[in-house]
Amino acid sequence: MFSYDPYAALDELRPVAPLELTSPDFAAGGALPLFAWASKRGGQDRHPALEWSQPPAGTKSLAISCFDPDAPTGSGFWHWAAYNLPADVRSLPAGDGTAANMPDGATVLPNEARLERYIGAAPPEGTGVHRYFFVVDALDVDRLELEVGATPATLGFNRHFHTLARGILVGTADPGER
Repeated sequence: MFSYDPYAALDELRPVAPLELTSPDFAAGGALPLFAWASKRGGQDRHPALEWSQPPAGTKSLAISCFDPDAPTGSGFWHWAAYNLPADVRSLPAGDGTAANMPDGATVLPNEARLERYIGAAPPEGTGVHRYFFVVDALDVDRLELEVGATPATLGFNRHFHTLARGILVGTADPGER
């Protein structure tokens, strides 16, 4: 398994306050539930339920994502990314991550498969245990204005400069389990 933590590296560039991010579906550092795996691997392509603490004063919107830095790509693998969630949202139920199932005003970006939804874990055999970073950022802007079809990396770049606080919850998936 790789040890690179992309969010620790970002925090070195621009430290932000912490948010507590939890899930009733898995423990921090623990295995993702089966439903959060890809359908081709026995799952349902549904993100786990997520809950986070009160963001700091000045929070005007939220962004959320799921990233696997351990994918054998050299650049990781984005499973899901959404932004412009209302600042008063404190949780998301487990779901497909499509705009229809997100809070009003949220925009869902295309993931690595170019689908505007969450796609589940599917680590290839021989690549070790993968880490899935679920991240919620509290932003100091009402809306991020991104081009239609922007990538999750573009969202990451833009949210970096507007993040007041960040919550990170890491789940794992072992390719030998599916």
